[in-house]
Amino acid sequence: MTQPTPIWHTALALAAADVPVLPLWRGKRPFANCPACEQSACGDRPHMKAAGPCHCPRPCHAWAAATTDRAVLSSPPWASAWRAAVAVAYHPAGAGVTVVDLDNAAAVTWARENLPTTRTVQTTRGEHWIYRGTMQSANKVRPGVDIKSRMTYARWLGPGTGTLTDLPSAVRALVAKEETTPARRGVVSSTPQRATWDHTVATGCRHTERYVLTGLDRGLAMVRDCPESGAGSKAYGVASFLATQHADCPGPCGLETLGQHIIDAAISVGVPAPYAQRAVTRGLHSAGKAA
Repeated sequence: MTQPTPIWHTALALAAADVPVLPLWRGKRPFANCPACEQSACGDRPHMKAAGPCHCPRPCHAWAAATTDRAVLSSPPWASAWRAAVAVAYHPAGAGVTVVDLDNAAAVTWARENLPTTRTVQTTRGEHWIYRGTMQSANKVRPGVDIKSRMTYARWLGPGTGTLTDLPSAVRALVAKEETTPARRGVVSSTPQRATWDHTVATGCRHTERYVLTGLDRGLAMVRDCPESGAGSKAYGVASFLATQHADCPGPCGLETLGQHIIDAAISVGVPAPYAQRAVTRGLHSAGKAA
């Protein structure tokens, strides 16, 4: 970078402290994806849960682009972004923390009465309370309160004051537990009369029965491997992947039958049935095919 800026120096200092950073531009928003990644042309990062597989040289895909790699931060594509940036953002979970974003005075008052004290950063309208530990992010968990940790970014407003304390159960409880509810004893993973996928329900599928059922079995195993958290999102991903495999089939492909098995697997590890149904339905429709 030929003209170092305070924003650039702040970004480097944070990266050196293992805090993944990215530039923000007008409106304090991440930079738009580059032309190669527009309209998901690059395939996107898998459900925006990890920093890959996109290897674009520019800061694409919002929070997932955040990095501590000085070589990346100093590269010409990023240098131009830093010159246009108005602020620095960071990925809280990447730094091992959770930010409770209190957006107004009433929210701050609530936090002081209900949450353990921790490191505090002043914002334009309220405060960021920062805890050690990560969790699912969520907006509007109560009036004026957002949770920023995994799969999101927060604006860097300084180191704050006070001692960093561990993420309390009171903060975790603010986020709906659709994906973290443990399976109840006696939950059945699938109904005994669930229809089996074959070509009698998939008269227009171009794949062999072995191919489809092998893929389904692998997907169900992935869902069941998430007994503590993430099963709902995994069910969405499996349904989306299976639907993509049938995108070029003339149809019908019996995806509803496959979907019911995925729903059962999610329910078996504690995902509430309505949430599992919504996740799988969205996944099946993500490839533009639902039959």
